[in-house]
Amino acid sequence: MPKETAVYTHGHHESVLRSHRWRTAANSAGYLLGELRPGMAVLDIGCGPGTITADLAALVAPGRVTAVDTGPGILEQAAAVAAERGVENVAFTVADVHALDFPDDSFDIVHAHQVLQHVGDPVQALREMRRVCRPGGVVAARDSDYAAMAWYPKTPGLSEWQEVYRRVARANGGEPDAGRMLLSWARQAGFTDITPTAAAWCFATPETRAWWSGLWADRTTASVYAELAVRGGHASAGQLTAIAATWRGWGEEGDGWFMVPHGEVLCRG
Repeated sequence: MPKETAVYTHGHHESVLRSHRWRTAANSAGYLLGELRPGMAVLDIGCGPGTITADLAALVAPGRVTAVDTGPGILEQAAAVAAERGVENVAFTVADVHALDFPDDSFDIVHAHQVLQHVGDPVQALREMRRVCRPGGVVAARDSDYAAMAWYPKTPGLSEWQEVYRRVARANGGEPDAGRMLLSWARQAGFTDITPTAAAWCFATPETRAWWSGLWADRTTASVYAELAVRGGHASAGQLTAIAATWRGWGEEGDGWFMVPHGEVLCRG
């Protein structure tokens, strides 16, 4: 497929949105919060169902947030979240991060959470994010790293899940281990003033284990990812069913622990 063309591996199945709606500025953009000020103009790329977007809008009010994603359906859900919270300083529009339809120097903050791992050309995406960011502003990107995910107890079925997911994501034109590459991509995009950091989600209480394992079990058999895995020959339907059962079994482990590491970059100039 062309370099800038990639298929969104997860899709917007309920099991995917169950995860995305959990995300907040606090648990998913903590590295950026110290940069936010009232009155700023923010571009939130790949906003999904809009929970992080609404948080950002509240933090920069009376400034404005422009939230973009690749399709109108998910933007309608994001707008509903903003409306439910009474957040009025946000606008939603369809956009392609490789070719943003905004003038140069339009925003003080340009933010992308879990986006660059799914695009065909992350360096071009960062160039566009840089173009629309004002001098003195900040481009912020955070992505997970699937190869670095870790869990306990040792569960072969989860190792199979990790391998299958990474194959599917790469076949779709993405990079599942994007977290470790953000610094390199930012440098290739022309940034020289970069602050790289890392942070992790951890699911280790009975409640968070059940939630995390349940959504991945459902995603493994019922989402776009499942369809792509089978269609692309990366796994059979039977394999995916077995992996889903492994996820549910892990979720019932009394001492189960799962870590999702993320790379982060704050880029200036």
